[in-house]
Amino acid sequence: MDNILDLHQELTNKTYHHGGYYAFKINDPKPRDIHKASVRDRLLHHAIYRILYPYFDRKFICDSYSCRINKGTHKAINRFREFSYKVSKNNTRTCWVLKCDIRKFFANIDHKILTEILDKYIENENVLWLLNEVISSFASFKDGVGLPLGNLTSQLLVNIYMNEFDQFVKHKLKNKYYVRYCDDFVILSEHREWLELIIPSIKLFLKESLGLELHPNKISIKTLASGADFLGWVNFFDHIILRTATKKRMFKKIKRNPELELLNSYLGLLRHGNAVKLKGKLLRHYGFLDNFKMQ
Repeated sequence: MDNILDLHQELTNKTYHHGGYYAFKINDPKPRDIHKASVRDRLLHHAIYRILYPYFDRKFICDSYSCRINKGTHKAINRFREFSYKVSKNNTRTCWVLKCDIRKFFANIDHKILTEILDKYIENENVLWLLNEVISSFASFKDGVGLPLGNLTSQLLVNIYMNEFDQFVKHKLKNKYYVRYCDDFVILSEHREWLELIIPSIKLFLKESLGLELHPNKISIKTLASGADFLGWVNFFDHIILRTATKKRMFKKIKRNPELELLNSYLGLLRHGNAVKLKGKLLRHYGFLDNFKMQ
């Protein structure tokens, strides 16, 4: 309680300064640098998030699914499938899918641009001062750039940042078949030529307005019939299957850590796709196949 009262006093007097970060790495599945703030600063992050999230969530488009209440990866995939039915006219026309990924997303969030975006929505000078303290507390590889993956506030701030792009896609490109999850997004269309045409506009907007770049090796245009890889699943018109790399990683983890909790976790994941044979293979590995009813 004494620490909370001290924090309150510092905020009231505007003498508060965000502390440093504890850095560590994880593989999820690719290597990621995580930066963890102190308990004191994380307490403040939660307070900021609790107040600002409801205000900004109303301003986000429906089809942004990362780090939002009642959203998430499974709902993003369901929305993708809903759009694919509409674009393909229930599989009577070719549905093309443009998939893109932003290069080093969190590491390239520009503090100046983010602050300017916040200025458009927030009039309270005290709130802006506090947010600037949090934002400026971290820089990835050069001053004034980057947000830490470990902060709760970062999840909200990147959605505010990318909302500018969401609005661009909806109102400038005028495409309603668009789904974004963090730095991954897909745009669906009947016309491959149109998708090819908008890529330069997307690159230009991201570069000039947000200081971001598309990952050159992660831009693809495919038909739904050939399988559209999105959020760990390969999506077809009438079914979805787990990405090959995800399957390999799953069995590798199980071999290293054969706990039943991990099995239940993966079985829960597989319920969201067409994976009867894969479920059987998992249960066979644990010796539970006789209790598994093929559905």
